[in-house]
Formats: sequence, structure tokens, C-alpha cells
Amino acid sequence: MSQHRRRASAREVKRKRTAVAAAVAGAVALGAGVGVWASSGGGDQGSAGQATVAERSPSPARSYPMSRAPRTIPAVRSHTPARGPGWRPRPGDRVVISDAGLADEGRLIAGELGMSYAGRKDDTRAGDLRLSLGGGGVGGGNQESYTMTVRGGWVDISGPGRAGVFYGTRTLKQEVHGGGTAPEGVVHDEPAKPVRGFMLDIARKPYTESWIEDRIRELGDLKYNELGLHFSDDQAFRIESSTHPEIVSPDHLTKAQVKRIVDLADSRHITVVPELDSPGHLGAVLAAHPDLRLRNGNGVVTKGAIDISKPASAKLIDDLLNEYAGLFTGKQWNLGGDEYQALMAGDPQTAYPQLATAARRKFGANGNVADLTTQWLNDRAATVRAHGKTLRAWNDGFYRSATAVRPAGDLQVGYWTGKEIGARLPQDYLSAGRELINYNDEFLYYVLGQPQTFVYPTGQRIYEQWNPRVVRGTTAVPAKYDDQILGGTFAVWGDFPRAQTPEQVAAGIRMPLRATVQKLWDPGTPALSWTDFKSLADRLG
Repeated sequence: MSQHRRRASAREVKRKRTAVAAAVAGAVALGAGVGVWASSGGGDQGSAGQATVAERSPSPARSYPMSRAPRTIPAVRSHTPARGPGWRPRPGDRVVISDAGLADEGRLIAGELGMSYAGRKDDTRAGDLRLSLGGGGVGGGNQESYTMTVRGGWVDISGPGRAGVFYGTRTLKQEVHGGGTAPEGVVHDEPAKPVRGFMLDIARKPYTESWIEDRIRELGDLKYNELGLHFSDDQAFRIESSTHPEIVSPDHLTKAQVKRIVDLADSRHITVVPELDSPGHLGAVLAAHPDLRLRNGNGVVTKGAIDISKPASAKLIDDLLNEYAGLFTGKQWNLGGDEYQALMAGDPQTAYPQLATAARRKFGANGNVADLTTQWLNDRAATVRAHGKTLRAWNDGFYRSATAVRPAGDLQVGYWTGKEIGARLPQDYLSAGRELINYNDEFLYYVLGQPQTFVYPTGQRIYEQWNPRVVRGTTAVPAKYDDQILGGTFAVWGDFPRAQTPEQVAAGIRMPLRATVQKLWDPGTPALSWTDFKSLADRLG
């Protein structure tokens, strides 16, 4: 071959190589722009038509900007940025698990992202999302912590417990739905507070099974972990009963419906916390048992209150507590204990002589109605504790005037108000070593019809002014008590049930729920302004 031809041939080879390089660079640039990589999908690893990890990984020659932290609600606690195109699911990409116990979490996220669930696998393919137990987020052994790594065209979510792995999938879901691509890098995340709750009064206003299930899905995506159900009050008793069917209101949930609700909540790592309030708020129960109604010294019936001096009263309530303990399989239980009308009288001993007599018989000459009521609460706690439950009661169920008996030491305080007669400061409970859950009615009470001084809470006010230490009014308790404040709960109460439709309630609580969980996940000052936070919520849906 002549020297001229050799030079021409070399120029042709160089031209072809340049064209190929340009095409590859263009393809990589396109992949970075839309968050996908070349893949024909399907087949076994290494077989024709299936991209390997190397084939779908970013080109080493490609320069990517440093990634930015994902934008989610609640915001992740820590993100280590990296250079790379990030990750986006494609049809045919797999969700694989390293532990059989993560099957439910794997199937759920696969369906949500349009991926295929491949089950337990040890191999790794391009585009994979892997879920595994072990390691953890910034909390190490915190069962709700997780680490999410996006690198080299695949994602790994790991945590010491199933709940943490599930929360990692919620972060990934929001990233993909909000921006299309999960950013390259490593997320370490965990909640600041172990109780992140939403409570629903279904006694005064009924809600359908489907409405409640929609809220469970919403709560799960926001990393809430409790759903409280207040199902008995003066107006109605809303769950089927086999021990006392005479007390059940016509519009109620069947046990089968409740089981489906509990099962769905469990799949989202949400504990359903039932509340059968007593000894007050029992009007619907007592309508079928008028002989157990509390009457004052003049024989006048006291609204909603059961006569705790009668042994039949305790048996009736314990029947129900024992019946429902198996239906609600979670470990949390709310005993209520608030607003017992006998103790709201100026002189309970004079106004309710039968209660005063029973108290002296039980506790001696100095026994009083508050002692008798406190013992009622302790006895109900013993009934439920036998089923392995952790117990809480409203703060106004802890009576300062009780002298002969104290509330059980393991009772957590659900602090909701400082407006009730005899209500004490949060510090009174915290200094005694009690754990407390924040239900602050100044910020977290959505009371239908806005009676008395209540106004519908706004997400902005919660986001900008509230944190878990703001337990009563607008003032925070000292920081030394922070560890005793387990978290908080946003509550919907049905005082005027027709004031809003269920659809209006769902719309009205949408932003307050998001603001509340942001401050429970991370109580510090949020990085986003309220305007930006609201825009993010609108984008995430």
C-alpha cells in the first residue's frame, strides 16, 4: 500500500472514531438530560437485550455537576452530594430485596414506580432498586432510620428495620414523582421524634372506610406512624360490637372494615391507636344503659358521664376494652380520661354524694372523688395493659386533687390544652418523669365548626411557629425535657359534623399535615420558606 493510501486510510479511521465518539457523547448527554440510560430491557443478566451495570453507568469521561439534595416532605436530614446523572426507573427495571421480610415494601414501591418486582436476588443489574436490612441512617440502630445510595445507575436503600427501609422508599417515590430523577449521592435520614400522629374523631362525624384508607396512604407517604381513632363519644359509637351490640350506632364500621384499615395501616408502618374514652364522653354507650348514667345529688343526669361507683360500670367498659384489644393489633392505646363532669363541679363531694361515699369506702376518711376517678383510670389501664399495650391518657385525666392514689406510672400524657379546669402546665408532668405526646390545641386541633375559641389551623402557622416543645399555647418548654416529648399528633374533631364534608376536611388538613410532619421529623428551622414549601407540596402532590 502506498504512503498516500496509508495516510488516507488513517484519516478515514480517525473520522469514523470521531463520529462514534460524538454519537456516544450525545447519547450520554441525552441520558443525563432525561434521567435514563440505554437499555433494551428484559432477559437474564448478561444475555442479549439486557444492559449490564457498566453499559448503563455514566461514562467516566462525562463531567456531571455536583448533585443537589432531594426535595421531599419531610426534608431529608443529610445528603452527601456526588457527580452523576442520578437514577430514574424504566419499565423492566427490577426491585430486588436482600431479606424476605421486605417483600411487602418491595412490591409496593415496584408498583408505584412501574418497575418489576423480582424478589430476593443476590445479583445486581443496571437500573436495580435494592432493599436490604442492616446498617442504618444517622441513628444507627434507630429502626426508622435508613441510608439511600444512588450511584452507578442503581439505588440501594438499607436500614436496621423495615420501617426505615419503607421510609427510604417514600423518599425515592417523592424524588421520582417530583423531579423525575433521584439525585446521585447518599442520603442518611431518621426522624427526630418517634411519635408522628394524625387523630380522627369518627364518633361525632362518620367517615367511610375508603376515606380513612386514602388518609392512611397519604400519611404513609409523609412518614407518619400513627393513626388515632376516637370511635366512641356522646353522639355515637362507631364500631361493631359482639359483647354489647346494643350500644352500636346505625352508621358504623364493621370489624371486617376495621381489620382492613388496620392491615393497610400496618403495611405503611402506621399503628392505629384506638380511643374508647371513659369515664366521660360515654353518652352513646349509656343511651343503652341508662341505669349506669351518673346523676348528681338532685337526681339530674350528668351528660356523657358513667357512674364509677357502680361495679357494673367497670364491667361494661372492660368488656369493650377486652373485645377491641384483639382487633387493634398495635401496641398503643388511648384511655381518654378527660372532661369527667363530676370533677368539673365546684364541690364534687357535695354535688355527687354517691361518688364521695364510694371514695371514702375505698380510700378512707380523706378519700375524694378525684381519687375514685384516678383509680378508675388505673383499673382500665390494667385491663388494657394485660394485652401488652402502651397506654396514654389526656392531660386533664391526671387530677391534682387526688391524694390517696396516683395515676399509673407508665401512663403517657396526651397534652392537649391548658384551658380546662385544674389543667396543669406541661412541666408538671415532665418534671415528674412522664413521657408526653404533644396535641397542642393552639396549633394542632382542627375542630369542625370552629366552636368556642377554636380556629382552623394553617400549615403556615405550624411551619413557622410550632415545634414539639411548644406543648401549651405558644411557649416552648425547656430544652432539658425534649427527650420526654415523644412527638405530636394533629387531630380532627367533629364538634359540628356538618360544618365540612369529608372532602373539605381532606383539603383543609392537607398543608397542616405536611407542616406538622416536617417539624416532627426535624424540629429545627426549615431550610425552605413557607412559599417554597407550599410549592414543593403542590409539585409532589
